Amino acid sequence: MRVADVFAGVIGEDAPVRVIGYDGSKSGPDDAEVALRVESPRALARLVSAPGSLGLARAYVTGEIEVEGDLFVALSALADVTLHSVSRAEAARMVRRLLPLWLKHRPSPPDLEARPRGRLHSKRRDSQAISHHYDVSNTFYEWVLGPSMTYTCAVYPSATSTLEEAQATKYELVANKLDLQPGMRLLDVGCGWGGMVMHAAAEHGVKALGVTLSREQAAWAQAAIERRGLGDLAEVRHLDYRDVPETNFDAVSSIGLTEHIGKSQLSSYFGFLHGKLRAEGRLLNHCITQPRTTSNRKVDPFIGRYVFPDGQLESPGLLMTEMNDAGFEIRHEENLREHYALTLHAWGANLEAHWDEAVAEVGLGRARVWRLYMAACALGFERDNIQLHQMLGVKLGAQGWSGMPLRGW
Repeated sequence: MRVADVFAGVIGEDAPVRVIGYDGSKSGPDDAEVALRVESPRALARLVSAPGSLGLARAYVTGEIEVEGDLFVALSALADVTLHSVSRAEAARMVRRLLPLWLKHRPSPPDLEARPRGRLHSKRRDSQAISHHYDVSNTFYEWVLGPSMTYTCAVYPSATSTLEEAQATKYELVANKLDLQPGMRLLDVGCGWGGMVMHAAAEHGVKALGVTLSREQAAWAQAAIERRGLGDLAEVRHLDYRDVPETNFDAVSSIGLTEHIGKSQLSSYFGFLHGKLRAEGRLLNHCITQPRTTSNRKVDPFIGRYVFPDGQLESPGLLMTEMNDAGFEIRHEENLREHYALTLHAWGANLEAHWDEAVAEVGLGRARVWRLYMAACALGFERDNIQLHQMLGVKLGAQGWSGMPLRGW
């Protein structure tokens, strides 16, 4: 059994990738731009319990597979021979061949895999899922995200704009859509490190409250608010959005939270936000979506286990329907998926620039998780496997009055 041949069967015989086995075997074109180097028989053993992309991801995270060349280029090369296309019959044959290796090594999933407990999307379980990804290290996130500490899709004025320029543009776009004016009150749910809260306060004179389930995010954000002298206008609390007691807000922003809500909770989610607004108040919902309606709402198994446990993606049509049925009149919608690809490439470049520090801070395995996840997601947005939509809704006032201008904002 040649190691290179086994992997060629997983990624496809026609994949423009060179495979080099620990036994000296090789497959694929000699002039390939990238190569997969199989360093250990444990990499093969992992394919028994996870024959497709999850098994390969586990092997990469643990260093049992190395990529020679650019990881994004490697994933691009493999994209046309999708790892999810291994047939059941092929997978069964591979498992039979590799079973002796699995019995010898019995590799457990890496400890980095999330295992949230409790009822799906209960407050307790949601807190565990969010903490798994966000309570890693604020220092690590500072290196990856840059000065804005913004972990959501930026909006690039041009392809040559910097990440910081693009994140500032995103916040200003949200502020304009919400028509934020001095003296207004904003609720930002799933506020991250407080970027939108601080932008609304500093640039628009808005009294802004942000809430997050990440304790580390809340601590970092509140310290940043005090450093910037915004304490009279801005606040970030470590709190589930469902426990916010205040009401009658002028605007609500939800930037990157809906992916964590779950289909069964969408109705109550949008209904809750509708109840927090005054008449003619606006909601801006910004989230990752499936490009089409599908029965499979779960994210990729690697992303689900290592990055966003319990994450679920819905189609933009379903989200618009749920917003509408909760009482919002939909006034504007746009897809920013190309912008998210650019954002992820920028985060990936930041990680590479701080690679040694990142490994020292969070460990090699977690750093490799991030390198793989950001490259894979950038490719997903470029190929329209996932999208990023902003939807603007308004809570109508008496006799259907919206308070919206006739055109634009």
